[in-house]
Amino acid sequence: MEQPEHLKLSSWVRAYTGDLLQWATVKTSDHTLAEDLVQDTFLAAAEQIEKFRQESHPRTWLFGILRNKIADHYRKTLRERERMQPSAIEENPYFENEGQWKSTTIPQPWPDEEPGLLDQPAFTEVLRRCLEMLNPVMSDCIRMRFLEEQKGEVICQELGMTATNYWQVIHRAKLNLRNCLDKNWFRESEKDNEI
Repeated sequence: MEQPEHLKLSSWVRAYTGDLLQWATVKTSDHTLAEDLVQDTFLAAAEQIEKFRQESHPRTWLFGILRNKIADHYRKTLRERERMQPSAIEENPYFENEGQWKSTTIPQPWPDEEPGLLDQPAFTEVLRRCLEMLNPVMSDCIRMRFLEEQKGEVICQELGMTATNYWQVIHRAKLNLRNCLDKNWFRESEKDNEI
């Protein structure tokens, strides 16, 4: 005899919460948000449990729901940020309206990379603070692309973005990160921190 639906769900909560929470925390870099998303996952599962046909393992089904919840969260965050931001021309500190570099913002070459730069605690602290200054979507794109070395299509899927939007976000993120590192590390005259 099969378990009643509410008993089945409560056994899944006991069995899979830890795995779901760990995965959501990795994907969002925010434990509190991950807890909320896992809770939303189980609420959605409770609402849809009669539709679960046991064609897949319950863990797989729950992870699918959680993946969608994470993507929905990033889509919503991205829409809110885009709605609140001024137009691209107004916000772009690097280009004139005609598309030419502003003379004051042409990226200057950095000095030859110092050996072991990433091993220097002072530099890694400036890098960390610059990454924190990026909006969460930009920061997540940079983290996933360059620190976790994920491919663009995986990042698009995880963050619920189109490829075009991803490339625009990653481009802006790199420009902002470069600007911050330029001001706070590579330009000696301005090294006394604008962060």
